[in-house]
Amino acid sequence: MVALSFAVLVGAAIITCLFMAWVLGANSNSPPFAPAIGANAISTMRAAFVIGLLAAAGALMQGGSISETVGADLIDGVTITPLAATAGLLTAATFMAIGIYTRYPIPAAFATTGAMVGVGLSLGGDPAMATYQRLGTFWLLVPFMSGGLAYATAVTLRRDDIPESVGVPLLAAIVGAIVANIRLGAIPDPAAEQGTLARFLSQPFGGGPVLVGDVDLGMIFVTIGIGALAFYWIRKHVLDSVDHGIRSFLLVLGGIVAFSSGGSQVGLATGPLENLFRIELGLPGITLLALGATGILAGAWMGAPRLLQATSREYAQLGVRRSIAALVPGFIIAQLAIALGIPISLNNIILSGVIGGGLAAGSAGVSKQKIGFTIVFWLLTLGTSIGVGYGLYQLLAALIGG
Repeated sequence: MVALSFAVLVGAAIITCLFMAWVLGANSNSPPFAPAIGANAISTMRAAFVIGLLAAAGALMQGGSISETVGADLIDGVTITPLAATAGLLTAATFMAIGIYTRYPIPAAFATTGAMVGVGLSLGGDPAMATYQRLGTFWLLVPFMSGGLAYATAVTLRRDDIPESVGVPLLAAIVGAIVANIRLGAIPDPAAEQGTLARFLSQPFGGGPVLVGDVDLGMIFVTIGIGALAFYWIRKHVLDSVDHGIRSFLLVLGGIVAFSSGGSQVGLATGPLENLFRIELGLPGITLLALGATGILAGAWMGAPRLLQATSREYAQLGVRRSIAALVPGFIIAQLAIALGIPISLNNIILSGVIGGGLAAGSAGVSKQKIGFTIVFWLLTLGTSIGVGYGLYQLLAALIGG
C-alpha cells in the first residue's frame, strides 16, 4: 500500500512537471522567432517546429544549473517531497494560466520560485536568505541590463556614420564570440561537467599559456575566429541585400535565443523534482532534463503557433532593427543567468529590451499603463505564489497525507 501510494505521488509529480514544461514551451519560447515571422523571414508553422527542437536541445544541454537551484537552493533544512513538488508546480502553472487568460506576462520564474519557497516553508524549512539576495539582485538588474544593452544596440544600428554592412555584422561577431564560450552538456571537458566550443577546438593545439582563470590563449584565438566567421557570413549577406542580410541575422539570432530560452526555462519545470529523481529514484540528471525537454517540445509544437501569430504582429510594428536590439540582450542575459544558476523569465528580458530599443528612437513604443500593470502583476505573482504554494501543500497533505 505504501509503495502504491508513493508510485501515485511520483506519477502525479511527473504529470505536473510535463504540464508545466508544456506551458513553458507554448508561451515562453515564442518571442525569439516572433520578429522573424513579422519580417516574413520564416512561416509560423516552421518557426514553431524549429522552436521546439532548439528549445528542447537547450533544455538538455544547459538546463541543469537552474534546475538544481530551483530544486535544492530555495529552502534550507528540508528536501522537496513528491507531494510538495506537485503542489509547487500546480501553483506555478495556475499563475501562468492566469497570465495567459489576462494577456499580461506573468513571469514563470517568479511564479515557480515563489511557489517552491511556499511549499518549502510549509514543509518546515528555513528561508535561504543568501539565495534570495542573489536572485533579487539579479532580477532588479535585469531591466537595466536588458534596456541598456538594447538602447546601445539600437543606437548603433541607427547611426549614420556606421553603415549597416558594418554594424549588423559586428553584432553577429559579438554573438558568435559569446556562443563560442557558453557551456554545453554535449561538449566534453575534463575539468568541468560541461565544456565550451572554444576550449574544445583549442585542445588539439595544446591550448597555449593560461591568461586569466582557466582561459588560455588558444581559447582566445578560437573565440576571435568564430566571431570573425560570423562577421564575414552576415556581412556577405548584407552586401548582397541589406534587407535579406538583416533578416538572415534576425533568423539566426532567434534560433540562438530559443536555444537559450530552453536552457533557462526547463529548470522551472524540472527543479521541483530534483530530489525525487536524483536521490529517491537514483536516476541521472539527464533523465529529468529529458522529461522537461519533452514537455517543452510538445508545448512548442502544439501551443506556440497561435501565440506566434499574435506576437509577430507586434514585432512587425517594431521593425527588424528594434527586434534585433531586443533579442541581443535577451541572449546575453539568458546565458549569464544559466551560468549563474539563476531562474529568469525571458519575456521580462525581451520586454525591457523593447523599451530600451524604443527609447533610442525617441519613444518606448510600449503602453505605460501596460508596463505599470505588468510590474504590479510581477510583484503580486512573487508574493501571492508563496502563500498559495504554502496553503496548497497544507491542503494536499491533509487530504492525501504528506
